[in-house]
Amino acid sequence: MSSVFVVVLAYLIGSIPFGYLIVRMSGRGDVRQIGSGGTGATNVSRRAGKAAGVLTLLLDAFKGAIAVLIATRAGDSSLIAAAAIAVIVGHIFPVWLGFRGGKGVATAVGVFLLLSPFALLCAGIAFLIVFRVTRYVSLGSITAAAVIPFAGWFTGLRSGTLTSAVVGAALVIFAHRANIARLINGTEPKFS
Repeated sequence: MSSVFVVVLAYLIGSIPFGYLIVRMSGRGDVRQIGSGGTGATNVSRRAGKAAGVLTLLLDAFKGAIAVLIATRAGDSSLIAAAAIAVIVGHIFPVWLGFRGGKGVATAVGVFLLLSPFALLCAGIAFLIVFRVTRYVSLGSITAAAVIPFAGWFTGLRSGTLTSAVVGAALVIFAHRANIARLINGTEPKFS
């Protein structure tokens, strides 16, 4: 497989809008019309219930993992890093939904479950602590994203993989820009 094909395929895999489809198929309309406006697990939970949110989380994580697995079979660490970034970009900016998708968190979980389980564990712990204290999923997600590159660097990730950690974290934080504004203004909803 050519490198370009693998990266485009990773983007298209990331673009599959599982949260949007799950909410649509449940007859609850467009998930992007409520809450954060995203297609991720938290917003799906608000619209269609916890089971739908968990299913969305698992499927979005699967997207990240499958893209990394395909790239691992097709090329070297630089191709793996490019595919990891592409699948996260696909989730945040899906071609099928007018480039308006989710925040990339669950897809990044699938990516880093394979690339750096220890970094993902550190990020998960950071998420749980921040969420437990504040009840803000967005703040926990932003914190977890910021932890990934540092934990990856600490564990000696290769340069290509570390680049994907830095870019992936930046993408996730960028996708939370509206949440950051609401956190600053004190209008971000807490998860009940």
